[in-house]
Amino acid sequence: MTTATVQDKKDQAQAELERRMLRQMLLIRRFEEKTAEAYALGKIGGFCHLYIGQEAVAVGSLAALRDDDYVISSYREHGQALARGVSPGAVMAELFGKATGCSKGKGGSMHLFDVGKRFMGGHGIVGGHIPLGAGIGFAIKYQGGDQVCLCYFGEAAVNIGAFHETLNMASVYHLPVIFCCENNRYGMGTAFERVAAVTDVVEHACSYDMAAELVNGMDVLAVHAATQRAVERARAGGHPTLLEVRTYRFMGHSMSDPLHGVYRTKDEVEEQKKRDPISQLALKLTEEGALDQTGLDALDAEMRAEVEQAVKFADESPDPDPAELFTHVVAD
Repeated sequence: MTTATVQDKKDQAQAELERRMLRQMLLIRRFEEKTAEAYALGKIGGFCHLYIGQEAVAVGSLAALRDDDYVISSYREHGQALARGVSPGAVMAELFGKATGCSKGKGGSMHLFDVGKRFMGGHGIVGGHIPLGAGIGFAIKYQGGDQVCLCYFGEAAVNIGAFHETLNMASVYHLPVIFCCENNRYGMGTAFERVAAVTDVVEHACSYDMAAELVNGMDVLAVHAATQRAVERARAGGHPTLLEVRTYRFMGHSMSDPLHGVYRTKDEVEEQKKRDPISQLALKLTEEGALDQTGLDALDAEMRAEVEQAVKFADESPDPDPAELFTHVVAD
């Protein structure tokens, strides 16, 4: 009876985790769809990179972290911020450039920060934040903590020297950093060359004295399991891990890029949509009897309403005060 009870609790906890993951992925999808709409209406300016199709990476990996762990990312970070717990209103307001945004309207799409959530930002320079992730890992180790730092970047960053230098240093100093490469196949609109480049790094990760895994990024549970293993290694002895997470973005590189771009076909994108991580998890839950269509529709409606409320909040929020131009400036 005791064994059965323990197993029942584990099953219930797993089912709850999966429902929470589905909720978060739906939130990200509906948020990004509304972001595209707001951008087209001129409410959002500047660069804007959507996360549609890649939701399983952020949701699966962040579910394996504690609240006191650190996260740092590149410029496609809306989904990661939402999955980390930054409120949709604060993220949308930031995209709108409003004072109530998580970066007070100064960062916009590419520079979402929330120190309270230990979300150390999106960064616009390809590969430029990877050394910062190692720096966070070094600070954790120096202070004797057992937190980890999860560092996201795209496959285009593996061509940056700082990527290789950082992995080398993380290995030498045994830093508790998880380097998560979101390989969405097209780094900055380039074709498949970088897919091979990232895989080469994974295959030779032993030269960096770190663990490495190739992960199906369209399967949120696979991403979660791989990240859990990486977290355990990091907490146990500060060992870094490189995860190459194979995913696919259904939208263009940015809002200035055509939906399919000139580098891929509509047929290719439609074929990849058959692997939609949201549909896959929803199907699993319905087949197991944990969720029916009515429940799924209700959850989707709830997420749509939450996003609509975020847009309303952003619309009604004030612009930053001109005096804010002189805050957060380091004096000479």
